[in-house]
Amino acid sequence: MTERIPTRPIGASGLEAGVLSLGSWHTYDRMDFTDAVELVSTAVEHGVNLFDVGVYGFRGMQPPVFTDVLFSAIVRAAGLPRERYLLSEKLWLEGYGDGGFRPQLEHALFRVGSDYADLVILGDLRRDDLDLRDLVVDLAGLAESGLIRAWGVNNWSAANIQALIDIAAAEGVPGPQLAQLKYSVARRSIPDGEPFARLWAQGLAMQASDVMEGGILAGNATPGREVGRDPGAIRERIVAELPAFVALAEELEATPAQLAVAFSLTHPATATTLFGASRLEQLLANLDAVALVERVGAETIRARVEPFWADRGVVDPEGP
Repeated sequence: MTERIPTRPIGASGLEAGVLSLGSWHTYDRMDFTDAVELVSTAVEHGVNLFDVGVYGFRGMQPPVFTDVLFSAIVRAAGLPRERYLLSEKLWLEGYGDGGFRPQLEHALFRVGSDYADLVILGDLRRDDLDLRDLVVDLAGLAESGLIRAWGVNNWSAANIQALIDIAAAEGVPGPQLAQLKYSVARRSIPDGEPFARLWAQGLAMQASDVMEGGILAGNATPGREVGRDPGAIRERIVAELPAFVALAEELEATPAQLAVAFSLTHPATATTLFGASRLEQLLANLDAVALVERVGAETIRARVEPFWADRGVVDPEGP
């Protein structure tokens, strides 16, 4: 097993993240607390230093969500000083209004027990009444106040990200450093397309997410938990091709999950790959994806998984 994973820069932010990072969606709230403390402690020991604790919801939602509150207790029980890990939060445009993002962010930081977030990710852009300049300036103010260190976006189109970069340059403030995108052997059209290639060339980094398609690409054709959106309606094809993908992983002396994670690390813009783990053995197995890339080679992995590219010609490379 890889003893300690390498780090990569998050854009030009000055932040260095382990190439694998841990998400908390439907994880800590399903675990025994002692097991969760062991999992997080082990992750940090092996170089995982970025933790996404963003809550998918707002105050008053039912049922209430406590994954970030649990994380605050986990790091205290693990004895992890704040400087040993990077905290990533979500900011939702649906909650953007009077006071900008600050009320939302301060509430999130209160729940997680921190004075600042190293990284904030803006949620999907579904509103058409927002001035992008207002967002850029507001985020610059949060950085100046010490509440955040860097920011990025989740599943925005290439054109809108370019607009953010251009606005930030005109205002003389930091722009987005990271794009969190669905990226897997099956969903590649957006990160691998020409519109995003122009953004990667400017120094934007990627955080690969949903790399296992909700567990399907880990070998589970019928995952028992909620699975993310299905752009292009390709999930049925992914399930149909799962036996062949499992066979390829076995040929490469890896698990399907390891191959899925390893593929995401082969993209030159990937700063870190986000995954969830609710068992220690899951974490340790996924860490071995780094060694798989080193053993097999990035070019070979990309060539061997090419037949599983399900959204090619189906999803617009420009993005949402």
